[in-house]
Amino acid sequence: MNESKARIWKKIGCFYGLTMIFSGLFDAFVIHAGKMDVGGLIYVTGSMWSPAFAAFATKRIFGESVRELPWKWGSARNAWLGYLIPIAYALPVYIIVWITGLGAFNLSILPKIAQDFGWPNFPAGLTLTLFILLTATLGIVAKTSRALGEEIGWRGFLVPELSKVVGFSGVGIISGLMWAAYHFPVLIFADYNAGTSAWYGLSCFTVMVVADSFILAWLTLRSRSLWPAAILHGSHNLFIQSIFTPLTRDTGPTKYIIDEFGIGLVITITIGAIVVWRKRAEVYAKA
Repeated sequence: MNESKARIWKKIGCFYGLTMIFSGLFDAFVIHAGKMDVGGLIYVTGSMWSPAFAAFATKRIFGESVRELPWKWGSARNAWLGYLIPIAYALPVYIIVWITGLGAFNLSILPKIAQDFGWPNFPAGLTLTLFILLTATLGIVAKTSRALGEEIGWRGFLVPELSKVVGFSGVGIISGLMWAAYHFPVLIFADYNAGTSAWYGLSCFTVMVVADSFILAWLTLRSRSLWPAAILHGSHNLFIQSIFTPLTRDTGPTKYIIDEFGIGLVITITIGAIVVWRKRAEVYAKA
């Protein structure tokens, strides 16, 4: 079916409006408590699945089937790219921070890790090794299960719809800005930040998310699947939030460099965005 551009933009507007309404309901509880982990992350899970609910509802409203979303698994190569790309852009930032003194490798967290995992008598080296291995493997399941809700909406629905009416650059910028703004309520009014000033954290986060949206759009459109993006999103959250940042001790400037609110990831992910932008022809070659 050849859709008009007006209809496609209406679908996009409907999807985004519903996403902000649904996520706003859950964000209100987070903002009221002032903490992201309130309720055992139930509210965060609800907010992260709001784009999926909005995509399903939009499909229904416009008389389309959710089966039209890019559900197929695709190649293992794209799935592995989704897992490995966040390591490629995050690990260099943390290594530089650890070796330059801009931050420090946080050995003091190992006793807490040992207590949490039930390893009170394990040597520090074994505790660290097991923590990284188990978190980096089994941990991806929980992280991807939450990320999947966002990716069904952002990349499963939004990116393919945008690609019908704008070029690759437009897809990356528009989807990235929409995705970033969806996070703003909890970033500004709750504790989804790293302790930097609001303008700094908001600026770094927005640029990082827009740059990451180029990578996610490229991976989705070339694979014709939402799964690699879901894995990338889960891997990003896993390595940054659960491994690299907890293993980093603040020495003063650290919070301005690491995590999703520092300049480090802005630089490395922007480099990644430039790389995939230069390879954008792959997307259209597969169309």
